[in-house]
Amino acid sequence: MSDSRSENQTPGWPYILVAPNGARRGPSDHPRLPVSMEQIVETARACFESGANGLHLHIRDPEGQHSLDSGQYLETLAELRQAVPGLELQITTEAVGVYDVPAQFACLEQVRPEWASISVREIARASELADKVYGLCSDQGTRVQHILYDAEDAALLAQWQKAGIVRGGQTESLFVLGRYTSGQQSSPQDLDVFPTGASPWMVCAFGTQEHACLTYAAQQGGDVRVGFENSLTDESGTLWKDNTASVSALVAMLERAVK
Repeated sequence: MSDSRSENQTPGWPYILVAPNGARRGPSDHPRLPVSMEQIVETARACFESGANGLHLHIRDPEGQHSLDSGQYLETLAELRQAVPGLELQITTEAVGVYDVPAQFACLEQVRPEWASISVREIARASELADKVYGLCSDQGTRVQHILYDAEDAALLAQWQKAGIVRGGQTESLFVLGRYTSGQQSSPQDLDVFPTGASPWMVCAFGTQEHACLTYAAQQGGDVRVGFENSLTDESGTLWKDNTASVSALVAMLERAVK
């Protein structure tokens, strides 16, 4: 489980990070998917009250497209800190086929976030910059959560850790289940290919089995990420009313399975 625990978190209980929108989905996919800053803040407050410890933040440009704009990030982070001071905030550096590694580096340098998710395979597109990216995060005190999509990503991370490119304290990982499967559907056993050792790890899962996958991960000692970035429906395929409904249902499932 995560090294950095929220003050409101119960010992022995998995850390719950909510990812309410992602980079690719919009209101056409679900009418309650938050896109504007006001919608994101409202969703963050409601999810925190329902049991989320942190927020995985994606921002959008005026056309509703994925953005890494530093000014907009800083404004949104400030609003979230004021509205939900107990919620930890993580920004994404996801490229989504739009941003290159220098742009991701610039975002990290200009925003100076407390916590950021960084895809190992995306940084590998310009591997000569990897040391610079992880060095910047170390120097400015940005926690790094490494996004890993498969065993090859995990092996690359281990290689960079051994070489000192990834700094000693940068140990958190997010295992993504189902992203590259047919129909983006995951199953709990997808977790078994990842190295769930002593380092802090978290799981997110695409598709209707999202909550089952997250519960399985929590039973193995992992933390969990839930929300509309990964799944809009319950196991029967019925749309959740909103992100809060999904968080609340997951909390109820975890209470039955973990405690």
